[in-house]
Amino acid sequence: MPPTFALVDCNNFYVSCERVFNPRLTGEPVVVLSNNDGCVIARSNEAKALGIRMGVPLFKVRGLIETHGVHVYSSNYALYGDMSQRVMDTLSQFTPDIEIYSIDEAFLDLSGFRRDLTACGRSMRSMVRRWTGIPVSVGIAETKTLAKIANRIAKKSKKAGGVLDLTDSPYLSTALAMTEVGDIWGIGRRYAAFLRSIGITNALDLRDAPETIIQKKMGVNGLRILRELAGVSCYPLEESPPSRKEITVSRSFKAPLEDRADMGEAVAAFTSRGAEKLRAAQLNANILVVFVMTNPYHRESRYFKMETIRLRAATSDTAELIRYAHEALDRIYREGYRYKKAGVTFRDLTPDSHTQMTLFAGDREKHSGEIMRAFDSINQRFGPNTVRYAATGSTPNQKWKTVAAWRSPSYTTRWHQLPTVS
Repeated sequence: MPPTFALVDCNNFYVSCERVFNPRLTGEPVVVLSNNDGCVIARSNEAKALGIRMGVPLFKVRGLIETHGVHVYSSNYALYGDMSQRVMDTLSQFTPDIEIYSIDEAFLDLSGFRRDLTACGRSMRSMVRRWTGIPVSVGIAETKTLAKIANRIAKKSKKAGGVLDLTDSPYLSTALAMTEVGDIWGIGRRYAAFLRSIGITNALDLRDAPETIIQKKMGVNGLRILRELAGVSCYPLEESPPSRKEITVSRSFKAPLEDRADMGEAVAAFTSRGAEKLRAAQLNANILVVFVMTNPYHRESRYFKMETIRLRAATSDTAELIRYAHEALDRIYREGYRYKKAGVTFRDLTPDSHTQMTLFAGDREKHSGEIMRAFDSINQRFGPNTVRYAATGSTPNQKWKTVAAWRSPSYTTRWHQLPTVS
């Protein structure tokens, strides 16, 4: 029996999260902005209809927003992450075989389901909407690539009603023909341009293309895509996410920084957040990289520098990592520049269970795990940065902090911001 996959995709996810807690936004044009309220990263269908493009800088559409009364929100990743987890927990009620593909997408293995798959997809939509308030679309097919195509059509087709099953479907060829080659999962811009140049304009053309031509230009990945379109599964469900190779925390500053103290606070804060991510993934880092850069479009004062430090022993201890990060910053910081961005990357990651202490480890290192667990426990219970290292700064309105002028409350992750009913 061939496998059967369902791709469940949340519709306009960030906007949908905002609408859950503010139903008055339903039917209204809404956009969500990137860090520092820079660019549009999510749009409601109503905002799309006004011509607001994905990734457009806010200042370019400010007139359009004011004219049409578009609701603007700063990104609220704590809220979106929690709502994503609720959606995935709901989907796991249908099958334990689930691959969380992104914050708003998941593949489910429906192989062996004896019930009507379309009815199953509608049950998924109904349960997720009822339990979380998030609308989703469901695409079902015999391969992941076809499930992606089914989902894309389900989202746009009124007739499909949010669910499309392409397994043994007489409409499969029609679905492939209406899918542009650039919209196929795994086909980037460069390959899309190549395929169009040889007369392959849609998924049906690609499915029926000679394997030798595709393999010669696109290699084994191109061949897999072609076979997936033909109904041969080449991408199994990945229930265990692949091990992370690195973790990066970086930010662009709303206004350039010149002062070393401000840069030190920013780098310490990024390091602290990265250390939290390491511990959450039960990983330690062997290598730490710090980078700083000015605005790349100002040629007369352009500066980019990075410093790599191999740690004495793998660690996720915030205090130790901040110390190394400041050492790296001291080596690359230069006065007279206006820095636009900084970041910290952790590399050569190893499971914390495999980490060996150094021979000369002191008491602080021996008890590091206990200290960090207590640190994280307090912040998880009472909110981020309830306790933090002084190196990250304590003055209000720090210049390096992300600007979020229109951020909604963290309705589900902070006690004092829980929604109230009056």
